[in-house]
Amino acid sequence: MIISASYRTDIPAFYGEWFERRLEAGYCSVANPYNRQVRLVSLLPEDVDGFVFWTRNLGPFESRLSRVAQFGRPFVVQQTVTCYPKELEPAAVGATEAVRQIRAVANAFGPKAAVWRYDPILFTSLTPPEFHVRNFEHLASALEGATDEVVISFATIYRKAARNLDLAAQKFGFTWMDPPDGAKLDLAARLVEIAKSHGMSLSVCSQRKYIVPGAKAARCVDARRLAAIGGRPIRARLKGKRPECGCYEAVDIGEYDTCPAGCAFCYAVLRRDLALRRRVSHDPEGEFLGGPGEAAAPSPEAKGQTTLF
Repeated sequence: MIISASYRTDIPAFYGEWFERRLEAGYCSVANPYNRQVRLVSLLPEDVDGFVFWTRNLGPFESRLSRVAQFGRPFVVQQTVTCYPKELEPAAVGATEAVRQIRAVANAFGPKAAVWRYDPILFTSLTPPEFHVRNFEHLASALEGATDEVVISFATIYRKAARNLDLAAQKFGFTWMDPPDGAKLDLAARLVEIAKSHGMSLSVCSQRKYIVPGAKAARCVDARRLAAIGGRPIRARLKGKRPECGCYEAVDIGEYDTCPAGCAFCYAVLRRDLALRRRVSHDPEGEFLGGPGEAAAPSPEAKGQTTLF
């Protein structure tokens, strides 16, 4: 079993103590976001094949990675680094710190242990296509040698995301748009060449229509990568979370409506004030990251959405 921690919230940035305590306890409990049915998830070494951590800020979790390594199972850090303006990412760390974090993982655990995510790609008056080209080039250059893959996706504007974007746009005076596929394909083609020039392959997460020549479909939960890191085969089946997802099967231990970062394009948080309250009331010694029944389930459309990262 591969453990995903977590595409529903940022466990490394905000809930690292909880994760470490659950690792020590050997299990955690997870409530299904749609029907609130509770599942007990084993975190014993004999039941876990590896971990995938998703984050926008690994800093608070860095000291805990050695504990994860002692657990004896491989892990991969999927770290989103987009360096958008604060109007869009109010809690994001700067480029220098984000690059340092990824390089620290590569130096300590090898370059296969870190995957750079540049997603979701959002088109706004603050981040037009040329911004993305310049920004991506800068980050790719800084990360050269620290990772062999960058994952991209284009923002899918679900109702939660549209609501959050509208609120931020009204507050900070910017506009956002969802351009036609041609504009996205053109940008993807430019990013492929930049990634290649810095020794990285570019993969596209769950959006196969944007796989341009030189790109590939992403496997964000990748048993092959984990096996290469751990030096032993991992028996896992391909079972994506939605029709175009290329991931191997994993159990996610996160909870929606718990990430307080406040990204303007977030789909996984209905309201930031709700997430902030849940962060304050969070019990690091509890079985659940959130709680067994207090959170509202995501909207039905969310069943096909991309990940928080």
